[in-house]
Amino acid sequence: MATTRDRMLDAAAHVMRVRGLARATTKEIAKEAGFSEAALYKHFSDKTDLFVAVLTERVPSDLNGLLAGLPDAVGRKPVREVLEEVARTAVGFYRQTFPIAGSLFSDPRLLAAHRRALAERGSGPHIPRDLLAGYLAAEQRAGRIKPATDPTAAAQLLLGACLQTAFLETFSTESADPAETASVLVSTLVNGF
Repeated sequence: MATTRDRMLDAAAHVMRVRGLARATTKEIAKEAGFSEAALYKHFSDKTDLFVAVLTERVPSDLNGLLAGLPDAVGRKPVREVLEEVARTAVGFYRQTFPIAGSLFSDPRLLAAHRRALAERGSGPHIPRDLLAGYLAAEQRAGRIKPATDPTAAAQLLLGACLQTAFLETFSTESADPAETASVLVSTLVNGF
């Protein structure tokens, strides 16, 4: 049986997907879950806390979890294989979070407040880039990536391509094969021009 917190997270995920983060209210989320707004605040400090919980607990593509585990892959798995898994997961994560986060950029005050709240939690959209760059730097130290490669730039190129792919797929409602997309993006990155 789902706990109160689980029901609240499920409701938050639904309301945020339908209305977007900017238009979703804690009152509406509490009502959707069948609880009072006061009960919601017993489990979550604010809407940003709910948003972070939805991203980490209700979005099936666990990008940060995958990236946090990358140090264990250094020197053990082929770099190309690791990067393809990252690309597949990143495209899925970004595709699932566009409907939630897109509206955030339409309200400068909400965006600023959200930015501050994420900074206080040590969280934010830079985390995937930093985790991937850390992995690439470790592989570079192990001699499996060319010394001239900038790990941060490579992480930005791959994740940026994944974000763009997810954006275009979300906009057009057409989706490509995730494995094929990941393979093409990683091959182009690894092989260069």
